[in-house]
Amino acid sequence: MTGSAVKVLVVDDEPPIRKLLRVGLTAQGYEVQEAPNASAARQSVAADMPDLIVLDLGLPDKSGYDLLQEWRDEGLSMPVVILSSRTDEAGIVKALESGADDYVTKPFGINELGARIRVALRHRLQQQGEKAIFQTGGLSIDLVKRIVKVDGNEIKLSPKEYDILRVLAQHAGKVLTHQFLLKQIWGPAADVQYLRVYVRQLRQKIEQIPDQPHYITTETGVGYRLREPD
Repeated sequence: MTGSAVKVLVVDDEPPIRKLLRVGLTAQGYEVQEAPNASAARQSVAADMPDLIVLDLGLPDKSGYDLLQEWRDEGLSMPVVILSSRTDEAGIVKALESGADDYVTKPFGINELGARIRVALRHRLQQQGEKAIFQTGGLSIDLVKRIVKVDGNEIKLSPKEYDILRVLAQHAGKVLTHQFLLKQIWGPAADVQYLRVYVRQLRQKIEQIPDQPHYITTETGVGYRLREPD
């Protein structure tokens, strides 16, 4: 990402939403560009590649899903945060599996959106090289020595429990769908029940109150998210 300010392209057909995002994100130090539809968004990306895109799914000339898929098929890897009034689990999963980095549902808070943008940008930078030590709160993971500690105490994990935690740590702050995790750990034919069992066991070992998780949170019907690093 170059330049004095991170460039964010807002793609939304509602002028009040674009104005809200322009004012709110500019106040957070971003350079904001706008597009009211898919066609304008493609022209904007071709003319001046943004560092991140905030994309509404309900565009007037083309589905946001289709636009996102086109960008990914063309090899464009800039982070994309979905902003949508759709709250159905299937729609959220479809967006994530089409290449979105995260999603925020309307109505939304500008601070929440700003936090998701920071996570998406940081994750793309971290993909250039995985850090040896992951740290969030009292949880630390040595990704080289495969040592997990909570508040300084080493925690013994099974190989599958560690693999789940490692993948979550590699994408910390980002929601990972059930299917993504299953493919990474077991392969495409695995049953989601395997994942639920191991996540429950993992929480028993790393969470102070497993039923009220602090580190691994559930995105209902979608997947799991590990708390972002410190």
